[in-house]
Amino acid sequence: MASFTELETWKQSRKIRNIVSDLVKKFPVDEKFRLTDQIIRSSRSIGNNLAEGHGRFHYQDNIRFCIMARGSLTETLDHLIIALDEKIITEEVLQSFQPEYESGLKLINWLYSIFKK
Repeated sequence: MASFTELETWKQSRKIRNIVSDLVKKFPVDEKFRLTDQIIRSSRSIGNNLAEGHGRFHYQDNIRFCIMARGSLTETLDHLIIALDEKIITEEVLQSFQPEYESGLKLINWLYSIFKK
């Protein structure tokens, strides 16, 4: 594979990043340097880690970056749960994100298993 942009896993992380980017535009201004900043960082980190792992030479590096990408994905979900608890988003918004999260998790786990072999 020539580029990380060809990875379905990275494409899903890009989709999640764009969903989050659109969503946080509706967050209250007083959350700009708190929850908004945190969720943007974690959602961007998913794809960043996949890209960095792809750019490394050794498969062990890819494994490590898959683990970090999975952590960032889960962190993004946790930030959305916090947004729900703070009544910034609705249960419906969180539920609409769930399939994207699950798809991302499955793809990262699949990529991890490929490198683990």
